[in-house]
Amino acid sequence: MKIDNLKAYLLGLLVLLNISTFNASAQVQGGNGSNVLGQNLAKTDNVITTAVPFLSIGPDAREGGLGDAGVAQDPSVNSTYWNPSELAFIDQQMGFSASYAPWLRYLVPDINLSYLSWFYKLSQGQTIGGSLRYFSLGNIEFTDNNGVQTGTFNPNEFALDFSYSRQLGDQWSGAMTGRYIYSNLTGASAVNGLYTRPGQSFAVDLSTYYHSKDLQIAGKKCLFRAGVDISNLGPKISYSNDGIADFLPMNIRLGPSLTMNLDDYNKLTVLVDFSKLLVPTPPFYWLSKVNGSDSVKNGQPVIMEGMNPNVSVTDGILQSFYDAPGGLTEELNEIDISGGVEYWYDNQFAFRVGFFYENQYQGGRQYLTMGAGFKMNVLNIDVAYLLPISPNNPLENTLRLTLGFSFDKPKAGDKKDDAQDGDSPQ
Repeated sequence: MKIDNLKAYLLGLLVLLNISTFNASAQVQGGNGSNVLGQNLAKTDNVITTAVPFLSIGPDAREGGLGDAGVAQDPSVNSTYWNPSELAFIDQQMGFSASYAPWLRYLVPDINLSYLSWFYKLSQGQTIGGSLRYFSLGNIEFTDNNGVQTGTFNPNEFALDFSYSRQLGDQWSGAMTGRYIYSNLTGASAVNGLYTRPGQSFAVDLSTYYHSKDLQIAGKKCLFRAGVDISNLGPKISYSNDGIADFLPMNIRLGPSLTMNLDDYNKLTVLVDFSKLLVPTPPFYWLSKVNGSDSVKNGQPVIMEGMNPNVSVTDGILQSFYDAPGGLTEELNEIDISGGVEYWYDNQFAFRVGFFYENQYQGGRQYLTMGAGFKMNVLNIDVAYLLPISPNNPLENTLRLTLGFSFDKPKAGDKKDDAQDGDSPQ
């Protein structure tokens, strides 16, 4: 069975990333083992891959205009992705949003990421929320060896979340999120003789959030925020019955932000996020005999530098902080940095710029972003545009759009007050 178009190539790439074991996919990027001896391994390509990478894509346009930073933003309906503990301090009673982002739009027209989120305030200091992320790879045509069409399939993945956020004090909050993950990339077809099935898993997020009170800088009223979000903690996901399973994109994201009220109409926020995958770094293996030693023992390749990535989820999280073949330098290279500046005029019009930096040896995604927002009483509209510095970002030169709706709780006595106002003498 073969598949005959560019989307099939992309599908095959996703299958390779998701089905292959770390032992099979981790390679000596500089050649065979002997070729990397004496090199600075921290300056050798060594990209970490995981299953269901769509979980790491920032889905909304507001944070998209800020370089995909948002772990310490002011609370909004999109906090369900960036840091659900922010929702404990949200002012509105309820809200929801819808976001859309095309994917590889200049290569394939029908690959996209859609995102729905919501929240509801139970009481002062307690909020629930949730979201649905849906990633579609469009329609794939399957053909046999003679080019005869044998069917079509729509590879897709989705994640369904539910969050509970609670204030832990006047300035602190915490949240927990549960997530169900479904990934169907092959339609239960055979890939290289291996029969596949949809991958399913579940995950948990833990987060916390802090905001200051009565802070002044240069005579201006300011608000300092900080947040930490640990996401996608859960069992490995498998696409077959042969016992092979891959890590979820477990990740830690943390950072601060500072909002300064310049005057009654102008407000400026600066924020920075630092994020790191909590999965093992691929080691370097011997790919040929060196000094008479075998490059394979007991059916497994022999590690030259680094540590065995075939470990449990708990061990993988701990190991992710010290297992890089290039030592501390490579561990630091695995930290992505994003940040941005947001300007609001009269809490109605917003302009945003941002950046994202990933080390060139860890994937090399580097880009600038810009965005704008418009806020009415109920409706929020946000757009974001990505300008690549490196030419390998699938969102380059595309727009992301988010529509949000927020509703305040009716205040007790409003009708009574209105009636009294209407009955008052002129």
